[in-house]
Amino acid sequence: MPKIKTNRAAAKRFKKTASGKIVYRKSFANHILTKKTTKRKRALRKAHLIAKSDRREIKLLLPNG
Repeated sequence: MPKIKTNRAAAKRFKKTASGKIVYRKSFANHILTKKTTKRKRALRKAHLIAKSDRREIKLLLPNG
């Protein structure tokens, strides 16, 4: 049987936590920051968890962790 390849685009965007949840960074935090509120920019700095409904799809893209 051939090996299952990891989706490289997904590997750059998602990381698995020790408990098996999937963490990602929010978008829109790179430039044109002057018009965004401080509260919004602070929220964008934090890592966020993938919703449980989307977890199965990302696990297929990252078969090797």
